[in-house]
Amino acid sequence: MFRKDLITAEIQRLAEVLARIMGLKLEGNFDEALSVFNETLNNAFLLPTEVLEDDDLSVFENWLNNSDLPADKLDSLSEFLYYELGASEERNKTIAPKLNLIYNCLSNKHKIVHLVNFHRQNTIKQYLYS
Repeated sequence: MFRKDLITAEIQRLAEVLARIMGLKLEGNFDEALSVFNETLNNAFLLPTEVLEDDDLSVFENWLNNSDLPADKLDSLSEFLYYELGASEERNKTIAPKLNLIYNCLSNKHKIVHLVNFHRQNTIKQYLYS
């Protein structure tokens, strides 16, 4: 029960951060939205911004393999990154391949596959091959 409460609280916190980022973007405060996004990556997921932004996909893959994040945390990270898609062509090319790696890790390493992620993987293909 305690673990379930922690996961629920983390999901709620993530939803609040996503809402704040979306609100900042709607207000035109793109720099502040990016700052909140990067801060959340670093603090909540221990993912350095440089690793996410690196064009060399193996840098992110190494981080993913060495981070040892539990499946629920990886799923939250995928949710967080998914809502960053669509911002720009450049951002899509940065985020989409890394999301794909996360979904593959969830599927292969943690044996977690659910319809939402499966659908998102198909959506991501648009960003990867467009």
